[in-house]
Amino acid sequence: MFQYLQQLWETNSLSPHGICLLWRPELIWTHVGADAVIGIAYYSIPIALAAFVSRRHDIQFGWIFWAFALFILACGTTHFFSIYTLWIPDYGTEALIKVVTAALSIVTAVAVWFLLPKALAIPSNDELRKLNEELIQQIAERNAALAALQAEKAERLKTEEMLRQSQKMEAVGQLTGGIAHDFNNLLTVVVGHLERLEKDFRDNPKVYRSIKGAIDGASRGAALTQKLLAFGRRQPLTPMRLNANLLIESMSDLMRRAVGERVTVELSLDPGLWSVEVDSNQLENALLNLAVNARDAMPDGGTLTVETRNGSDPVVENGEQLAGQFTMITVSDTGSGMSAEVLARAFEPFFTTKNVGEGTGLGLSQVYGFVKQSNGHVSIESKAGTTIRIYLPRAYAQPQRGTSDAGIPFAAAALGQPG
Repeated sequence: MFQYLQQLWETNSLSPHGICLLWRPELIWTHVGADAVIGIAYYSIPIALAAFVSRRHDIQFGWIFWAFALFILACGTTHFFSIYTLWIPDYGTEALIKVVTAALSIVTAVAVWFLLPKALAIPSNDELRKLNEELIQQIAERNAALAALQAEKAERLKTEEMLRQSQKMEAVGQLTGGIAHDFNNLLTVVVGHLERLEKDFRDNPKVYRSIKGAIDGASRGAALTQKLLAFGRRQPLTPMRLNANLLIESMSDLMRRAVGERVTVELSLDPGLWSVEVDSNQLENALLNLAVNARDAMPDGGTLTVETRNGSDPVVENGEQLAGQFTMITVSDTGSGMSAEVLARAFEPFFTTKNVGEGTGLGLSQVYGFVKQSNGHVSIESKAGTTIRIYLPRAYAQPQRGTSDAGIPFAAAALGQPG
């Protein structure tokens, strides 16, 4: 082996490559220039590859770039050595450099063929673009599904809250109605005895005045009890078939006097309104209560609108679905509205935002109880102003033998439209 290497580097019997070119300058310098440019280019390519791989750690199969860099570097070295052998016949070293280059070329070629299937499996730019678009679409669908889920969750929580509020109102109504009923019986006994005493002491002014004051206080207590009975749905009602439009028109002047000159009362009545079967006096009291509340919500004036219309589509109010046909009476104002906390407790008895002595807090609760006792529903909405909707079931005509609509109480004033 030593003798082989010694013979490989023996140059005494060899001539430089320039002799083969007869030392012709045009050939010598053409070879020198071409090999120099190729060698410089070959040396610059590995440097670029090394800089690229060292900065991009996310590149797949980075080792193949280093293999190409070494192979190209060896090729560049062979070109520089070709310039050297034009004058120095060191063909042994040149042969070894070519052997190294050949080895690197074989290794690189085998690596490329081995890597080819994996490289072909890498998605193209178009495939990546399509995959990216599909991913964006899936993300959008997921976000839409999450938004729908959040909306459904919010709606479910809202429905559960309304159901809890409805159950609370039901429990409070039963408790209030029972207490008010018993208290009303006690007041009846008290008022009866006071009336007897009033007759017996008419000739005694001092005692008579005391008895009269006691009767007035008991009467106010009885009126308060009636409001509690209305909320508890235990007040005696006299339902009759009537047209709400005619009732509202008949009490429009009373409503205007109740709200005062600063408030404008507007009526928007459906001419084809269906009849309902309710207690006309209690419906008047309910509408008057709502008008007075609207007036108090508009101290600087505003507009009170009373609207009627028919409805038959399913409507969800306070967690309850209204089925069948109904007549809706809407009372709305342009006041400041209610906060969310006040709105949640608006129908509770004795809850009021007015100052002490300015209200009992039973107005809206009386409306709530009356509508519920009439098999209807009531809802309240407050944003820029307050809107209260009363839903009453449609009353279907049931004519009897020898009896017409005209014979029903209040029919002369109320029955303008067939049920």
